[in-house]
Amino acid sequence: MFIHRLTAFHVRIALKKPVRHASHTRSENETLIVRCVMNDGSVGWGEGLPRTYVTGESIDSAWRHLLATDFTPIREQRFDSATAVAQAFDAMQLKDVPHEEDISPRECFGNSVRCALELAMLDAACRIDGISIGDLIHRLPESGGIATNRDQVFYSGAVTSLSPHKQWIASIKMRLFAFRQVKVKVGTQGIADQHCLSRVRGVVGPKVDLRLDANEAWQCDDVCSQIAPLLAFHPTCLEQPVAHSNIAGLAQVRRNLPVPIMLDESLCSAEDAVRAIQGDWCDAFNIRLSKCGGLVRSLRIAQMAQAAGLQFQLGCQVGETGILSAAGRHFACNVADIRYLEGSFDRFLVKDRLTEQDLTFRYGGRGMRIRGLGLGVDVNECRVRELACRSLELIRP
Repeated sequence: MFIHRLTAFHVRIALKKPVRHASHTRSENETLIVRCVMNDGSVGWGEGLPRTYVTGESIDSAWRHLLATDFTPIREQRFDSATAVAQAFDAMQLKDVPHEEDISPRECFGNSVRCALELAMLDAACRIDGISIGDLIHRLPESGGIATNRDQVFYSGAVTSLSPHKQWIASIKMRLFAFRQVKVKVGTQGIADQHCLSRVRGVVGPKVDLRLDANEAWQCDDVCSQIAPLLAFHPTCLEQPVAHSNIAGLAQVRRNLPVPIMLDESLCSAEDAVRAIQGDWCDAFNIRLSKCGGLVRSLRIAQMAQAAGLQFQLGCQVGETGILSAAGRHFACNVADIRYLEGSFDRFLVKDRLTEQDLTFRYGGRGMRIRGLGLGVDVNECRVRELACRSLELIRP
């Protein structure tokens, strides 16, 4: 098999409601969608969501990466399996391009581009091989020691930074939907975290697993004092309490904090994982396919977490479409020991659905294993082209 055509689309995806946290408020996404056509006509799709405040990427920097990168080497290769495609793309380097202003260079720059490209190629290649992305996970060396098989998984609910009345309404929804786990955003200016946690815990009850996400809102010196009044609500984890630039200070914070710390914005690459493990900065990783560079690199980070005795979460990008949701579902159903799971908010959050299938979680946060070839979803190409702000042929016949 070989790649016949590769096309990128800049698609603006509207959200049904704004999502607010300490780092950002979002009402739409500038999304990178990639379409891959193999020599037999098999079509695959990929998605990446650039986040300036996470990986330093914008949709414009993603476009610069695509324009500058020479795709000739991978275009000229012939592959005997989807596994070979995965290995070849993992070894491929994107061309270096300038970062956005005021963004410090990191190894994760370009990861959303890598994710979109990789998923599109693997979706198409798996269709030729007659396997699913889940089947492929078991064939990749990066899944060694962490592979499993599950027919269903359970996603977390989320309470974002809202007014007191909306916090109460959101908590009612969490209870009615019978979520086993709920994430609560904290640290947002103007929101009283203690009152918010009191409302949420009072509604969802004592058995629901509550965790906190500060989205870099605090300083190392005040993490313990900020979380002290919240301990009464029995949080099981605190995600990214400080900015990435201050992350080394968490080694000291952990000695005095009775709650495990998870890295998110500071965990975007294998290099980040190595530094975090060596520096004793955290207890858990938040792995997200787009920010971590796709399936293969996310599996590699999960392996590293397991080897270091750390927990890990499979997170999601706010407003991702069914393409990334499908990839996340395959990861969740085929990777063991995922402590928390996020994603598949599709129908509740995304106004512009791109997949024919509705991957929204069911009652209780339940998500079922996806059957079918590749990602197992059908993408509405007409809708993609209708919403596209621009497109770019990366490989043409």
